[in-house]
Amino acid sequence: MKKKALKIHPADTVMVALRNLTAGETIQYEDNAYLLKEPIPAKHKFFIQDEKAGNEVIMYGVLVGKTRTDTSAGSRVSTENVMHAATPYSYRNREFHWSPPDVSKFSGRHFMGYRRSDGRVGTANYWLFIPTVFCENRNMDVIREVLQDELGYSVTEKYKAFTRELIRACREGKDLMDPAFSVPPVREKRATVFQHVDGIRFLNHDGGCGGIRQDSAVLGRLLAAYANHPNVGGVTLLSLGCQHLQTHDLLQDIKKENPAFDKPFYIFEQQQSGSEEELIATAIRKTFEGLVRINKFERSPATLDKLCIGVKCGGSDGFSGITANPAVGYCADLLVALGGKILLAEFPELNGVEQELIDRSVNESVATKFIRLMKDYEASAARSGSGFDMNPSPGNIRDGLITDAMKSAGAAKKGGSSPVVDTLDYTEPASKPGLSLVCTPGNDVEATTGQAASGATLILFTTGLGTPTGNPVCPTIKVSSNSALSARMRDIIDIDTGGIIDGKKTIEEMGEEILDYCIRAASAEVIPKAVQLNQHDFIPWKRGVSL
Repeated sequence: MKKKALKIHPADTVMVALRNLTAGETIQYEDNAYLLKEPIPAKHKFFIQDEKAGNEVIMYGVLVGKTRTDTSAGSRVSTENVMHAATPYSYRNREFHWSPPDVSKFSGRHFMGYRRSDGRVGTANYWLFIPTVFCENRNMDVIREVLQDELGYSVTEKYKAFTRELIRACREGKDLMDPAFSVPPVREKRATVFQHVDGIRFLNHDGGCGGIRQDSAVLGRLLAAYANHPNVGGVTLLSLGCQHLQTHDLLQDIKKENPAFDKPFYIFEQQQSGSEEELIATAIRKTFEGLVRINKFERSPATLDKLCIGVKCGGSDGFSGITANPAVGYCADLLVALGGKILLAEFPELNGVEQELIDRSVNESVATKFIRLMKDYEASAARSGSGFDMNPSPGNIRDGLITDAMKSAGAAKKGGSSPVVDTLDYTEPASKPGLSLVCTPGNDVEATTGQAASGATLILFTTGLGTPTGNPVCPTIKVSSNSALSARMRDIIDIDTGGIIDGKKTIEEMGEEILDYCIRAASAEVIPKAVQLNQHDFIPWKRGVSL
């Protein structure tokens, strides 16, 4: 018989409904029986004992909130009866022991990647367009439309055909809502001109001038990290000329990160050009020269320790912390055991599990840097009148994530159980094998933007509600927490972990499947849906308050 509810940790004071439960229903779990006082929707939690106002609510074995009112066993956990609470944290110099998982299934495996001169290996070979300032976004858009279409990288052709049909119908006075007018099926992918160039990417942004100089300085380091990214083969830079982020400052940031930077890098400054047409035509012509150069690169075998995977969740639901996130966490442990790198970001979504991460840190320096960044971030949010407790979105709450600590306890499972080898501030590169913590907002795109800047060559993105996002230079793999979502939004989901709920799969089996998919995606044997759909989202963090 399938389980109706789950108690995640022996110390928990709540249980998770694995399906819709009815009022008056008795839930048998191990040696206990729980009579439900009200309907409990799937993914939501119910109290397993009577609680007084102010009592601690425990889930995943950690404090995730406190009761606002007296509550009865069998009642649903909600924002009306539970408020956010988290355990204080500090460095305790705890000795930490980790038992790596069995990686024999992956012994001798490799992926086919692009070797770079700095020793890193890319999972893709992209040409990158970078503007130093938002004033160049329009020129970027013109170049994007031309190159994406003409070189075979566009995914909008089916919508253009659909629009042409609607125009014809409008002129002929036909009913535009006629089902005959529908988006045509995707035809076989157009052959690209450059066989070994996986795409052309554009980093449009709203920075580089105005605001404060510190914002432009952070943006410069971010853009430099993208230019240096192992998935990038060459760069075209568009500059206006008078902006805060000067071209020579960006070049200094690039050389600071990589003194031996040797990629094709072409610079065009509009205020030194004869006309806009000349700027665009010359940039396109020179970029073609660069594309010819990087098209000579070919994939070659690389060991799995060369993989660097960012782990992220967005549009989370009440199942994320018991299916997708722990499965990704097991995949993370496998890769760490194989010598690879894992990047866990989203600091607002580590609220409440800080102590565990501190105790897993390999030394005091790593732990204290994490503590400082977390406390600074939280203090910044508080000064603005906000706080980590305001992180859960309405969608999170509707699907059972009632407090930030509850959301964080499940979100942190993405990082697995291995030691924390490093703490990285925003745009700092990952250099140590193992699990690193990366300071970013919880905001989906700001977080993935930061993970790619720290060197992620793939991103595993878990979701329970469905999040259509990706990254310009880092292939993003979507992992569903439940099978209903996977069936409903199959065009964006790559991997379904819903089988964990009904007992068809174990977390360990799913973790192995996820790593296998990552290896194939890194070799371009499979193309993640976000890449197929050109979901190339890029939002720089200005270090202001963003949850």
